[in-house]
Amino acid sequence: MPSFDIVSEVNKVELKNAVDQSNKEIANRFDFKGSDARVEQAELVLTLYADDDFKLKQVTDVLLTKCAKRSVDARMFDTKGIEKIGSKVKQPIHVKVGIEQEKAKSIVKLIKDSKIKVQASIQGNAVRVSGAKRDDLQTAIQLIRTSITDIPLQFGNFRD
Repeated sequence: MPSFDIVSEVNKVELKNAVDQSNKEIANRFDFKGSDARVEQAELVLTLYADDDFKLKQVTDVLLTKCAKRSVDARMFDTKGIEKIGSKVKQPIHVKVGIEQEKAKSIVKLIKDSKIKVQASIQGNAVRVSGAKRDDLQTAIQLIRTSITDIPLQFGNFRD
């Protein structure tokens, strides 16, 4: 029976490349000369450091620009509050991986309400959709692409 998985993951290699490019640009920019502005990555947590709020905003803009160029979706980022460390500031950004349980339930409900002849089930942090016909699966993919826009979704593991 043909099936595919709906997942929400980030390409970790591209994310690391975006962080490296951001740090390189920050090191070369004139407005950051002499400042302690940088982006650090620890697995799925990015930490932005800067001297003040204005420079932190600029570091964020540089990072988001580099992520966009490397096809890393900014909707994957969960930005936390700005923390003061002496005269410096830092801001942690958590990278979301997987589909949350509530979102997965809404995807399953959307597929069932559409009356497409496919079955959807939650498999951990992914949703598996299976059906008798490949055309029904492609219709389900189109429905999900147009309906779910608040989180980035990838469709993979397509089996015939």
